[in-house]
Amino acid sequence: MPEYDVEIRGLTKVFDGTITAVNNTSFGVEKGSFFTLLGPSGSGKSTILRMIGGLEKPTKGRVFIGRKDVTNLPPYERDTSMVFQSLALFPHLSVAGNIAFGLKMRKVPKDVIEKRVAGALDLVELPSKKYGFRRITQLSGGERQRVALARALVTEPRVLLLDEPFGALDLKLRKQMQVETKKLQQQLGITFIFVTHDQEEALTMSNVIGVINKGRVEQMGNSQEIYERPATRFVAGFIGEANVIGGTVDHIGDGRALVKHDQLDIVAPVAEGIGPGDKVFLSIRPEKMRVGPEAAGCVNHFSGTVVDEVYIGLATKVTIQLDLGGRLIANVQITDIGQSVPIGTKIDVGWNPANTVVIKPPPEPEKRRMPTASSISEETLPAA
Repeated sequence: MPEYDVEIRGLTKVFDGTITAVNNTSFGVEKGSFFTLLGPSGSGKSTILRMIGGLEKPTKGRVFIGRKDVTNLPPYERDTSMVFQSLALFPHLSVAGNIAFGLKMRKVPKDVIEKRVAGALDLVELPSKKYGFRRITQLSGGERQRVALARALVTEPRVLLLDEPFGALDLKLRKQMQVETKKLQQQLGITFIFVTHDQEEALTMSNVIGVINKGRVEQMGNSQEIYERPATRFVAGFIGEANVIGGTVDHIGDGRALVKHDQLDIVAPVAEGIGPGDKVFLSIRPEKMRVGPEAAGCVNHFSGTVVDEVYIGLATKVTIQLDLGGRLIANVQITDIGQSVPIGTKIDVGWNPANTVVIKPPPEPEKRRMPTASSISEETLPAA
């Protein structure tokens, strides 16, 4: 059995009696992992984080930290610290004063505070002799981020909670802080729970990602599993970019399924639990597509016309209107400077079954009222 630092069981949060922000969600976060809650705005990810930290009280369900039920404990009695997007640093205090604040509230001896503050600053590469006396207003955005991290870590929490901490930073600094934060987590070996809506950020930093949609976890797995093997239509469309094609399984044979979508006949791998007549979604990443002469060697290949072209640096993203109907997006590798695929170009596009993910839609939900705290039962805890 894995050792969890954090478990949530059947967690539900209903605001104003009608708005379900988190809907009967359960999962575990293994000790020492970098776990990311990834989802769009309004998906419930920050609400989950706040319930773990004690800043929101669940309508239903339980929160465990290190096997201890902390559901009804205030934040200061939980073995957690939090870093907010706003950072919430005190402008009237020095850098050292900000970092020491939590220790003073815990009535830690002064000499211990000085040592731990200096150690925390060294940890985030802001030497105390150079930065300890400075005011927050004298720091750059990246330096303020480091101070916020140091303040959260100085109390030596079991779990560090980070609520979209890099959202206000420019792209270059954000990427730098991603690398530094991941390195820091590996160095300390403590559990980080990170919230973001940025797919690239989650894929770059995380050991395990939980994709959140409408208050529930749609899929949990490592970066490669989430990207290469999306479990639901939502995950396929939300993580990166994908061509998602709905169709019906016509027949199965020789380890392959023939899926019909309007006039398109598409060969796909056979997925567990899929049979003739079943509705499915097929997900194919744009970088898995082959265009031009390479497309002729693919099992699935179609002709079409380029209707849009966007240069994205490493490749050119082209949208192809198929002669048989429908559109596909493909990433075309450009080897020569100035080369392009002009709009109006006639082009072939193709891909192989091995590059296709077959997704079975969930069963049609029964018509019922909006779930409330009293109508939702706890679920079995899935392993992270």
